[in-house]
Amino acid sequence: MSDVYDPPKVWKWEAAAGGQFANINRPIAGATHDKELPVGEHPHQLYSLATPNGVKVTMMFEELLAAGHSDAEYDAWLINIGEGDQFGSGFVDINPNSKIPALLDRSTETPQRVFETASILLYLGEKFGAFIPEKASDRTEMFNWLFWQMGSAPYLGGGFGHFYAYAPEKFEYPINRFAMETKRQLDVLDQHLADKEWMAGEQYSIADMAIWPWYGQLLLNRLYNAAEFLDVESYTNLMRWTKMIDSRPATLRGRMVNRPFGEPELQLHERHSAEDFETKTQDKLNPTE
Repeated sequence: MSDVYDPPKVWKWEAAAGGQFANINRPIAGATHDKELPVGEHPHQLYSLATPNGVKVTMMFEELLAAGHSDAEYDAWLINIGEGDQFGSGFVDINPNSKIPALLDRSTETPQRVFETASILLYLGEKFGAFIPEKASDRTEMFNWLFWQMGSAPYLGGGFGHFYAYAPEKFEYPINRFAMETKRQLDVLDQHLADKEWMAGEQYSIADMAIWPWYGQLLLNRLYNAAEFLDVESYTNLMRWTKMIDSRPATLRGRMVNRPFGEPELQLHERHSAEDFETKTQDKLNPTE
């Protein structure tokens, strides 16, 4: 970098700084406006957006329904983070951290709020007795990789993704720093999957659902347009796992829910029933002439 930054004695917020997402980033918490959240007829009310973090949970719901857990029906409401929906008072009541996704389970005696994706996945897995291995060693391995994802993905998203794709200027040092860490993480996953079908062994689990939306979609060039830059084809074990999950029908449906971008046929802004996938995608609601 040509300019050297000399940090001030006391940092102060400059609202205009920060690149593409500067308008939604701020150093304080809490609601900025009053706004109630919509509520549908199903037990589970999901408020989300089809970012990798949002896709984790919609994949889980769709897998539960595909496995025959009819009580896992849910309403999925679009939270547009670019417009600051996550700072509405209703959303903040469910998630004081103002990050998607957030879940309200109304099937309990007192409606239960659940936030943070690992917490949501574990909550649903334990509630329905699904996608959590019963064998103690496999269950522990699942926890290992679930929490690996929670600690590692910020280096991929907020680190590499931000400086490579979204920062107002591209600087060599942060891109190299986070590209190196991202490739190290890809190698961790690739080596682990050399002799395993799934992250926790023989069973598809919530660990796979947590990791795939970030790392799998990176390999499929759906994140940051960085697949060639990171030479993702060299991670052959991880690519096998990635494509295997991508081929699951519940994965496709999970990717579509709360998606307001990309191909119109993959955009299902709200999801209230299984029929919505056939009748309410944007190519059906707004067909081009």
